[in-house]
Amino acid sequence: MKDKRILFINSIVGNGSTGRIIEGLCDELAKRKADTLVCFGRRTAPERLNTYRIGNGLGVCLHGAASRITDRHGLYSSKATRELIKTIGKYGPDLIHLHNLHGYYLNYELLFRFLREYARPVLWTLHDCWTFTGHCTHFEYAGCERWKERCHDCRQLREYPGSILADASESNYRLKKELFTGISGMKLVTPSNWLKDKVAESFLREYPVAVIPTGIDLSQFKTVPSKLREKYGLGETTVILGVANPWRERKGLDDFIRLAGMLPEDHRLVMIGLKKSQLKLIPKNVIAITRTDSVREMAEWYSAADLHLNLTREDTFPTTNLEAMACGTPVFTYRAGGSPESIGEGCGRVFDTDDLQGVRDAVIRLGRKTPEIIQNCVEHAKLYDREVRFQDYIAQYEKILYEV
Repeated sequence: MKDKRILFINSIVGNGSTGRIIEGLCDELAKRKADTLVCFGRRTAPERLNTYRIGNGLGVCLHGAASRITDRHGLYSSKATRELIKTIGKYGPDLIHLHNLHGYYLNYELLFRFLREYARPVLWTLHDCWTFTGHCTHFEYAGCERWKERCHDCRQLREYPGSILADASESNYRLKKELFTGISGMKLVTPSNWLKDKVAESFLREYPVAVIPTGIDLSQFKTVPSKLREKYGLGETTVILGVANPWRERKGLDDFIRLAGMLPEDHRLVMIGLKKSQLKLIPKNVIAITRTDSVREMAEWYSAADLHLNLTREDTFPTTNLEAMACGTPVFTYRAGGSPESIGEGCGRVFDTDDLQGVRDAVIRLGRKTPEIIQNCVEHAKLYDREVRFQDYIAQYEKILYEV
């Protein structure tokens, strides 16, 4: 990898799950004397990385406003994308690694017309389903399968990237299919087998797909001492933890509220990631906490809890499951998206979506977690050590760059 140039494009870097992946990959590539450039569109970037900001905050706002009216998300930011293309040309990468291109910062039509002519290897990590739909990032909760043949009359216009007026899902779908197919040398990565299977049913089926699960930092997510039980007066109560950002019905908000009235008094729900406007909706017997960016605080909550309950109805591969197990806490989840894939033997259970009574009965039978359960979870979480996952990516880079 020495002297090879790898260019990344993503909405963020250094924060959020996708931004942390890129930051870690840059560190791994630096060890191998490779050169990196991260092109990002939102927030800020770690100063130690070689980065390029695509456009600016005003451009993101204007792109978002236009998308809300026209449903043409990803087809604005033309000037910023042309400048990006000039930067790519000057940098001369040997490999371009794409991540999230949605996020109101990039014109994907201009970028892909350039990539087709540039004719350098492209690796694209898909973190959701936006790449092969005419509008949405997820469709499982809506029960929609139009993306398999032709998106039209979108049922989820108000969902991210939301549109309040127009429905351009059919034309968006046609344009993506035209632009995203037939790219010589492009390979895909998905974090779950579930998403890989969806790709195989989409217009992207022509590309080879490798599954590389999202990894977590086991130096931060581990069993740690916690005084949260004392702070909240939980004592020997069975603590059930739920984490989401944002909380909404498709993430199980309604089922958590219902479950609060179904559990005995010696069980307490804790919900983290709520908006202030949602706090009034939460029953009084639930410990309701707004979003926290403190990894230490999250590790303490995972460690203090007896169960992490993930009632999502759609997800690609939720890292909260991994974080909980790394802290010794088992996971119960619905059979939705890639969420069940991370649950190992003795580390939790998978339930049919909306089987809340089954969840409630199993929660009561589980009770307080045991040393055996803690050990099972910690050992299983080692499979998702981000250092191991980074090596999987490095192997992909080497295969692409040195294959004959």
